[in-house]
Amino acid sequence: MSLDTVQGPLWPFILYFVFVIVLVAGMIGTSYVLGQRHRQRATNIPYESGIRPTGSARLRYSADFYLVAMFFVIFDLESIFIFAWAVAVKEVGWAGYAEILVFIGVLVAALVYLWRVGALDWGTTGRLKAMKPVER
Repeated sequence: MSLDTVQGPLWPFILYFVFVIVLVAGMIGTSYVLGQRHRQRATNIPYESGIRPTGSARLRYSADFYLVAMFFVIFDLESIFIFAWAVAVKEVGWAGYAEILVFIGVLVAALVYLWRVGALDWGTTGRLKAMKPVER
């Protein structure tokens, strides 16, 4: 079997692979040689970087943090759909324009709903407003 395949020669891939291995080994070796060496009691404690821990690592977070994270992921994902539409705007034409307007309208309606029920408020007034029924 030769190093020439149907797609082209294989030697650039092998050269690249060898270059990456040498580069990574060089970076790890350099950091080992030039790195600091200190051995305090708190150095080997996980996730503390040599600082003595104070308190427990088991903290309870409010559900508001998770709600905001979910809202961010949802709206961030929808921005990807809008970007994909913007890339293909010439191909989709006016029908695609109408569809993206409906899509953005649904996003705005969801944001208004979340705002109205107080899901975006972190203070006590937002929680009280969320507990009351929405007046029409």
